[in-house]
Amino acid sequence: MATKTVDETPAETGAETGAKTDEDRVEAAADPTATEADTGTEDGDEQPEAAQAAQSGPTGVGQGAGAVVAVALGIVSLTGSWVGTVASARESLIGQLQTSQSSSVATMVKEGYGDAWAANALWAGVFALAALIVGVVVLARPAFGAPGNPQAPWIKSVAWAGVSLGVIGLFLAVLKYTGVLLGLPATG
Repeated sequence: MATKTVDETPAETGAETGAKTDEDRVEAAADPTATEADTGTEDGDEQPEAAQAAQSGPTGVGQGAGAVVAVALGIVSLTGSWVGTVASARESLIGQLQTSQSSSVATMVKEGYGDAWAANALWAGVFALAALIVGVVVLARPAFGAPGNPQAPWIKSVAWAGVSLGVIGLFLAVLKYTGVLLGLPATG
């Protein structure tokens, strides 16, 4: 290694110590006779990161998003949705308008609350079915996609959670709709 003299500038000494600045690398890369040591690249650094990502294949972002959507739909089916609440309130209002003061208590309960409960259960079932379908599509996607690229384990886990929540939500929605789960009270 050469010794440093007083007349040398820091840029000149950087080349001798092996520390290269970005400007040095750009100048060396423009030189057609430059070697890897001159440009500062290592083996595998020749390609930009975008080209390396494109060669590695699909990233599974869409499948991951689908799995998360399946879980979200399953949770909405279990906890209720704004659409179900509005449908329930609408059915309740319609039931109140269709019954009169002289109607029996059983008719008032069925029209005012039973139909609203069924409407809420119906929308919960729709969200549960959507969660189930999205989860199954995410799980089945690798069979129709790139056969050499396996699905990430977390995507499978989240998709299975979405399918499970969808099945549970669908089961509870059917029980609510049929009156088996929290049916209307007896009025007679």
